[in-house]
Amino acid sequence: MSVDVTGRPALLFYSQHSVGLGHLVRSLSVAEALAGLFRVVLVSGGPVPPGLIVPPSVELVALDPIGARGGADATLASLDRELTLEQAWNRRLDTLLNLLTALGPAALVVELFPLGRRKFAREIIPLLEHARSLDEPPAIVCSVRDILVAGGPDQQAKDDDAAERLNRHFDALLVHGDPSVARLEDTFRPAVTLRVPIHYTGYVVPRRERLRHLPHQPPEILVSAGGGKVGAELLRCAADAHRDHFAPRGLRTRLVTGPFLADEDVTALTALSAECPGLSVERFIPDLATAMAAATASISQCGYNTALDIVRSGVPSIVVPHDEGRETEQAARATRLADLGVLRIVRSAQLSPQRLADEVTSLLAAPRRDVTIDLDGARTSARLVAELVTRIPAHST
Repeated sequence: MSVDVTGRPALLFYSQHSVGLGHLVRSLSVAEALAGLFRVVLVSGGPVPPGLIVPPSVELVALDPIGARGGADATLASLDRELTLEQAWNRRLDTLLNLLTALGPAALVVELFPLGRRKFAREIIPLLEHARSLDEPPAIVCSVRDILVAGGPDQQAKDDDAAERLNRHFDALLVHGDPSVARLEDTFRPAVTLRVPIHYTGYVVPRRERLRHLPHQPPEILVSAGGGKVGAELLRCAADAHRDHFAPRGLRTRLVTGPFLADEDVTALTALSAECPGLSVERFIPDLATAMAAATASISQCGYNTALDIVRSGVPSIVVPHDEGRETEQAARATRLADLGVLRIVRSAQLSPQRLADEVTSLLAAPRRDVTIDLDGARTSARLVAELVTRIPAHST
């Protein structure tokens, strides 16, 4: 096991995002907390957008990007047009194995796999096997969000396969959620008995403190679409709602497209904003929670990070969960938070400018319940990984 000049052991963190930014943002928050105890090297397998803040205590290694050009069910492709998909796979695996050998880490953290990211098994399984073959194998930890995506009629087989891989390759499973909101077994039900310990860490946010909701004047509706890859319909609808309903009421509307919204959609929204007073368009806001706290109301999807920004900011919120194809995660999270009184839901099939306007009117007239949700997930994760390394300093292969 290698240590740096400060005496911290190394930790290798694998993270892959394909559609949105949520996986990378959450991984960076956990990695920053881990960096107080470890030399953290985070490898990211998706595109890293300009403006994303990487903590200075975390070493980020960008793999040749592979992702889905389209929704989560789309075929994987090399996002570097100078590399074929096969070339990208080979270069990525070489980078991963070389890093693992060079670092000799005390811990290896793998985000989501094997409960997701099955399409990346061709590089993750060799990484796990190589880790176990080292003279001093690292503690191996799976880092997973609160709610998983349902996989259709073959879900049972997928769950059983994931459980077998957890038992074979991993030492612990960290669930980044609060069991009072959602439990792992709600969306993961293997028939195979899990032998790895499961730890709920609380939700992972960049900072734990709640923000004061102090909306500025004039009143502003903040509309955000996560990474933006699947947010075009929501943004267009909100722009139309502003033109037809919000602007006549003296409301401003601020559209945050996300860095992955198609350029042609950004161009169209920007052109509309030039013709529509009070409508503005931005690509990316590094601290969305602070922007929400200054808004009169929020309209968004319901990815992990956006949902927690809503919780932290206290902003009155409407969510339109992304539910295309087999995407069930956002709808499930939205339902649980709606039951707690955190937000209101508009289903994508019901989305229209008039519906958004009506919901905003009702939202601003309704009282909002204060809820207590564990937001200490990053710090708890770091403590649990450190305890695991201490408890099993070396593994038998």
